[in-house]
Amino acid sequence: MKKDYGSDKMSALNAKFEAQKIAFGPIMFQAARLLRELGILDALRTRNDNGHSPEDISQKTNVSLYGVKVLLDAGLSMGVVRMVNEKYILTKTGFFILSDTLTKTNFDFVQDVCYKAFYHLEESVRTGKPAGLKELGDWETIYPALTLLPGKAKESWFNFDHYYSDEVFPYVLPVIFNEDVKHLLDIGGNTGKFAIHCANHSENVEVTILDLELQLRKAKDNIKQNGFEDRIHTFLYNLLDESQPFPTGFDAIWMSQLLDCFSEEQILSILKRAHKALDDDGYLYILELFWDRQEYEASTYCLNATSLYFTCIANGNSRMYHSDDFVKLSKKAGLEIVEEYDNLGISHTLLKCRKI
Repeated sequence: MKKDYGSDKMSALNAKFEAQKIAFGPIMFQAARLLRELGILDALRTRNDNGHSPEDISQKTNVSLYGVKVLLDAGLSMGVVRMVNEKYILTKTGFFILSDTLTKTNFDFVQDVCYKAFYHLEESVRTGKPAGLKELGDWETIYPALTLLPGKAKESWFNFDHYYSDEVFPYVLPVIFNEDVKHLLDIGGNTGKFAIHCANHSENVEVTILDLELQLRKAKDNIKQNGFEDRIHTFLYNLLDESQPFPTGFDAIWMSQLLDCFSEEQILSILKRAHKALDDDGYLYILELFWDRQEYEASTYCLNATSLYFTCIANGNSRMYHSDDFVKLSKKAGLEIVEEYDNLGISHTLLKCRKI
């Protein structure tokens, strides 16, 4: 794995330009969002080798000529559009903003969940509390309130979470069920998607979802709709309550994008409880996105930005971790990592652990 990151080889002039991109980043984000949402990028997608004039775009989108011009000028500086003979053409970057699911998912998450909240980032960094969460509602952390988030925030949050997790399920199920799994504990099972995938994959497995009350309500609805009430069960549990042990008797325990929602001290406590709940010959599977295990720089960029969402909104004390942190915490909890699978789905790593 990489031990060094970043470079400082660009010229001073280019470095200063990069600094200006950061300084005006929030403004340009909103301009790019409006280029997409007002239909301007879509109008440019219509094939025309000579490009499109602002007047044509204004007429097609019903946006004022002034509005079209100022947004397109911003788009030029962002590389979202280019201009040839005073007419505008969509670039590859503009195409991805318009049509790429990953980009759209990230855009909507930033706009609907994060944007206003990040005015409070400094307070969160100083206090270790999710100060930005007040922009969404009056809760201590975001997790008990996921199904209560207002307006578009709820849809964008779940789209963001499910986009990153759902893509990886087909890759991990064969690894888990290569063992003769009969009883699986899905810790933080949320809406029950993974448990339902497991029940569809194996006719012999019984799954217990451990989560908070509001999440379990939604999970129960999904379980019933899929006809798995006899093989998928629920267990009400607050992971922050260290006095309550996990249910026992499982030959597999699953944690998907769970542990990054907690501080290192809390992760250690959860892993110790999982150790006690796991059969001696069973396995614990941890699915995470580690910023140091990414194949592409863009993935690392997205994950390090997502860390700040945890700081400002989710709970104030968790993050996207370096994989070495999990190696150390697993060992402290009495677990050893016996297999590692990188680059699964979008950018996940699967750790297969057993008792030492």
